Amino acid sequence: MTFVEGPARVRVPATSANLGPGFDTLGLALDLHDRLEAEVTSGGLAVEVRGYGAGQVPLDDRHLVVRAMRATFERLGKQPPGLRLSCTNVIPHARGLGSSSAAIVAGVWLARELVAGGRLLLDDAALLDLAARLEGHPDNVAPALLGGFVISGQDADGSFWAVPGSVDPRVGVVVFVPTTPVETEAARGLLPAVVPHGDAAANAGRAALLVAALSGHPEELLRATEDRLHQEYRRPAMPESLALVEDLRADGVPAVVSGAGPTVLAFADGPGSATTEALLARCPEGWSGRALAVTGIGAAPDDRRP
Repeated sequence: MTFVEGPARVRVPATSANLGPGFDTLGLALDLHDRLEAEVTSGGLAVEVRGYGAGQVPLDDRHLVVRAMRATFERLGKQPPGLRLSCTNVIPHARGLGSSSAAIVAGVWLARELVAGGRLLLDDAALLDLAARLEGHPDNVAPALLGGFVISGQDADGSFWAVPGSVDPRVGVVVFVPTTPVETEAARGLLPAVVPHGDAAANAGRAALLVAALSGHPEELLRATEDRLHQEYRRPAMPESLALVEDLRADGVPAVVSGAGPTVLAFADGPGSATTEALLARCPEGWSGRALAVTGIGAAPDDRRP
């Protein structure tokens, strides 16, 4: 196996998973990107982080991107003598916008690009499988890798799958990002081991409706984003987020907790529209509100240095 000379660069989108009823299954790529650059060196490890995580994340082999790269090199059969990694992070950490999935996808993608013939040795399906195994579930890594709206899951034999869906061009989102993070592990720890059969059935119907609503019936998004499986159970960890979801939905706005939270995502008409501007005006004090388009492009080469 031969390593490529010179750097590889990638941009990876933020993602929102669950989208209400699609727990651990539905995910959407958003037009907000981390940018990373990596290069094989003669020895050692050098990691530079700008933006979110600067001064907080480890700069050694514990760094999530480095761990993903090491796992990919291991899958390919050889570790490089040294690595240089530069990260410019704009996806908020521990806010439910897929920052860890973006890091994992960036790592597996960069490692593959740094190996001559890497795409022949590790195709996109294998890359998705590796990223999902590192993350533990595919709902964020799938749209981060593939872009757009993705339905994903895991079969009984442990293999992961992902199927792209379509998104009506009228659909955009507004995200409301609190200042206080919530770790995914803590949020998942609040979920019960079992749920009532009626709640599971209701969510199955809403998740199916959500696929149709996003693809061409956005008028159904309010009904389609109802959830009974996870959001209410997480209220103790993010009461302000659930209160905002309730307020928005009471006014007819299709609002959900993004991923494991605490960010709140509301479906709107896209950046610059009147409904979007009205939503942004409802951003709670101290939070950050942002209108984002859905991006159909997942992890991709970046022509700009991070």
